[in-house]
Amino acid sequence: MTGVPASAAGGSSPAGAAGKAGAVGSSKAGGAKAGGAKVAASKAAGTESDGPDGAKPARGGKIAAAAVNQASVWNIANLLTMLRLVLVPAFVALMLADGGYDPAWRSFAWAAFAVAMITDLFDGHLARAYNLVTDFGKIADPIADKAIMGAALVCLSALGDLPWWVTGVILGRELGITLLRFIVIRYGVIPASRGGKLKTLTQGVAVGMYILALTGWLATLRWWVMAAAVVLTVVTGLDYVRQAIVLRRQGIAERKAALEETEA
Repeated sequence: MTGVPASAAGGSSPAGAAGKAGAVGSSKAGGAKAGGAKVAASKAAGTESDGPDGAKPARGGKIAAAAVNQASVWNIANLLTMLRLVLVPAFVALMLADGGYDPAWRSFAWAAFAVAMITDLFDGHLARAYNLVTDFGKIADPIADKAIMGAALVCLSALGDLPWWVTGVILGRELGITLLRFIVIRYGVIPASRGGKLKTLTQGVAVGMYILALTGWLATLRWWVMAAAVVLTVVTGLDYVRQAIVLRRQGIAERKAALEETEA
């Protein structure tokens, strides 16, 4: 009986199947080797891409991103902070010029104080909005804030325009809350409250009114504004203490729970 060979008829035989499998395997292996050679060559030449669109390599992308994220110290937010620091000695010189009671010099001192307070409103906002936050800014900004306010309060008390106990309450609260923030920072950050922002605004307005040589009903008004600033200073200070205690307790409880879970 005669027949057509299986290979010629489009069929398959064990030998033929093995041959085809070997051919396909060798082809794939050769392709893989060729692809590997191309990748190696492209790496050596520094032209490897992450995709068909010729994107930059991952390592280069990380380096570029790091360069962008590292904001320069000489950005607009930090420059405003530096300006506020420079204004502190200038304010003191203007405030104490000609004995400290000349209305004209007091007006110039008020202008320096006003500029410092206005820059305080903008530098933090600019740093957060445009990703300009730097280590220098984190340290210098609160120092500049407390320096200009402290200088104004001490000068006013030294000139007899403001009782020393008011200066002590305000500065003691500011330094105490700053120290408290550092103590509980291992458990979390105490956020700035609306009361704290209102306190800062009221303090700025009150101190500004005391810097100016006001008389009559304006002098009476500034006393009430300063009284409101002192009340807000004490109330918000106590609230920050409460937040710090709660934050510390929560942090300790979370660490204890995590430790028990790990041991279990």
